[in-house]
Amino acid sequence: MFSFLIVASSVAQTDWQRWEKSEPNYQKEHSFSQRDYSYSDNSFSYIVSKTLINAYWFLISDVDGDNCPFHPSCSSFFVQSVEETNLLQGTLMFFDRFTRDSNPVGREEHYPVYKNYRFYDPPTLYALDKNKINFIPPKRVIE
Repeated sequence: MFSFLIVASSVAQTDWQRWEKSEPNYQKEHSFSQRDYSYSDNSFSYIVSKTLINAYWFLISDVDGDNCPFHPSCSSFFVQSVEETNLLQGTLMFFDRFTRDSNPVGREEHYPVYKNYRFYDPPTLYALDKNKINFIPPKRVIE
């Protein structure tokens, strides 16, 4: 009983240290507030892919929430892969990534982890260019 009183008195509020009123913010940061819906290139493949991605963001991703386990997200991966290669190869790279996204088994053994606890999987690893590939061992944390 005596030890309880000592512990309780050591963490009790005193007159010289008052608790301040706080204004908690319960709003979660949304990734769609940082999205760029504008078009920065005039190539046909970029316009087609960016239109598809904008529709996906507006109609599906914003409603479904931020659930992609990879960094960059699947939609950003699609835009980056089309910019890196072309529309056909970028689409194939996206579908390959999307099939890996739907299978959660063994991800920890194949991908490094990004700072936001997502698996790091950039499109440059699949662009078939030796100068752009930077292999990072699995289970390593990238910041």
